[in-house]
Amino acid sequence: MALLDTLRLVLAPPHRASSPFIAAGIAIAGAGLFIGRPLVWLGLAFALFCLYFFRDPERVAPGRRNLVLAAADGIVVSVEPAIPPPELNLGPDPLWRVATFLSILNVHVNRTPADGTIARIAYRPGAFLNASLDKASDLNERNSLAIRLPDGRHLAVVQIAGLVARRILCDVRAGDMVRAGDRFGLIRFGSRTDIYLPPGIRPIVAVGQTMIGGETVIAILGPA
Repeated sequence: MALLDTLRLVLAPPHRASSPFIAAGIAIAGAGLFIGRPLVWLGLAFALFCLYFFRDPERVAPGRRNLVLAAADGIVVSVEPAIPPPELNLGPDPLWRVATFLSILNVHVNRTPADGTIARIAYRPGAFLNASLDKASDLNERNSLAIRLPDGRHLAVVQIAGLVARRILCDVRAGDMVRAGDRFGLIRFGSRTDIYLPPGIRPIVAVGQTMIGGETVIAILGPA
């Protein structure tokens, strides 16, 4: 069963954002037929890498509705109180933040942590430091989303570009209703996602823990 699950993950269909990259790899391989064989192998290798990097496996969110789920695959690199991005207008008080680092080998499709409505989206340009560093949350290019929960509270999820990542994709808009585990974006190639929990809510994950986007529970929402 483990081998079958691994094959399903590796061979999952790619995200639509992969199309130009896969096409470029095939074009390079085609040009290599006329220019030289090394170019053929280079183009094919790039196309296969893109098929792997942009893979978009199906995920099954837990049935309970009072959970906060991981927004991405990867390793938790920080669990601590932090002030949310000021552009989201969530106030100056620190909230519990769970930061997940995505290596180039992780699935990079981002998923909504909880049911709610997109209250605000704010993009901020910045640096491209190693996303595993704590200061990447403040200094790197980022795209921040505030999600209004059904009970009126807010949580935030932040897409952060990394050392290699140079493009953040976000497929939702302010006012959109979302469900926990829904796809909402993607970051190319290596990155980080931060989740800021509502006031009073503590995470139940630890640094070093492996996250599965849309499935791993990082917190339980108590009463408002």
